[in-house]
Amino acid sequence: MPDDFFQQVEQLAEQDGRYGREAYFFVFAALDHTVRALNRAEEPEIIGNVTGQELAWGIADYTREQYGPMARSVLSYWGLNATLDFGHIVFSLIDAGLMRQTENDSLKDFANVYDFDEVFDSKRIQNELKIPIEQI
Repeated sequence: MPDDFFQQVEQLAEQDGRYGREAYFFVFAALDHTVRALNRAEEPEIIGNVTGQELAWGIADYTREQYGPMARSVLSYWGLNATLDFGHIVFSLIDAGLMRQTENDSLKDFANVYDFDEVFDSKRIQNELKIPIEQI
């Protein structure tokens, strides 16, 4: 990615002030993860387009994959405490021309998609990570 992309994202984060700059980069990376997980990169008519709900769930998967039981703490540190926060970041990136939007996309798509405390519960994630001895 070009240096100006990083500078633009850092400016967005600084101007907004609600979220750490890492949160913007992470949401951007999670979009790529989500597109690949949904196999949208293979479909030219919808390349890169995912709904707000799909992206919110994709961010959840990516966050748990990257940070395991620390997922909730990391998101909280960045100022992310609800799925609507993802939407605020996405629409900031759209306004800056760093992401694109379809006519059907709305900030409301990110509202109350899931409960952070439930989805990012550290004990639940830890249990999901445990591999039964029989599988080793």
